[in-house]
Amino acid sequence: MSEETTDKKETARIEAFSDGVFAIAMTLLVLELKVPQLDEVASGTELWIALLSRWPSYLAYLVSFLFILIVWVNHHRLFVLIGRSDSRLLFLNGLILLVVTTIPFPTALLAEYLDRPAAWVACALYTATFVLLALSFSVLSSYISQNNHLLIRNLSPAQQAGITHNQRFSLISYSIAFALSFVNVYASFGLCILLAIYWAVIGYEQVSKADA
Repeated sequence: MSEETTDKKETARIEAFSDGVFAIAMTLLVLELKVPQLDEVASGTELWIALLSRWPSYLAYLVSFLFILIVWVNHHRLFVLIGRSDSRLLFLNGLILLVVTTIPFPTALLAEYLDRPAAWVACALYTATFVLLALSFSVLSSYISQNNHLLIRNLSPAQQAGITHNQRFSLISYSIAFALSFVNVYASFGLCILLAIYWAVIGYEQVSKADA
């Protein structure tokens, strides 16, 4: 078996393992969607009211699912550029997965407390998780871009600029969301929603153009 084949096999294992972790994290999010516990004689109207009262759970689930999906897409696009790995890359990738697996907990916490006085604590933890994930992804991206021997080909100036822009924008924007959680929970969470939409649409297009 050639060295090139061995390298491809190793990076494929990293992606496969990472994909499994992302899938599990996404699946765990749905466990927060609880069935309302009502009396056996409860009417359909009461069930609708009970379901609608759980809107924080639905919203937190959708935002977190979209966020993990976006991270998975970016992770995949990053590994398309990688031709081989080393121990440091493995640990840095593991750091991303560590943060990803914790997302269901702050999601459940936010869903439970979003409409309560203690919502700012839940929102602070929720947005802090995004900051940590943005930071860990930034560290991995920087390590890869600074070690050309790990890449299939050298990054173009457009790709370098795109990666740097995304790193800075992500860290700054989620840090702002974290700071807002201490002032206005709905502004903080609203910013998270806007950022999820941005990364799903505009951010994705930027990366695609950089790859062209």
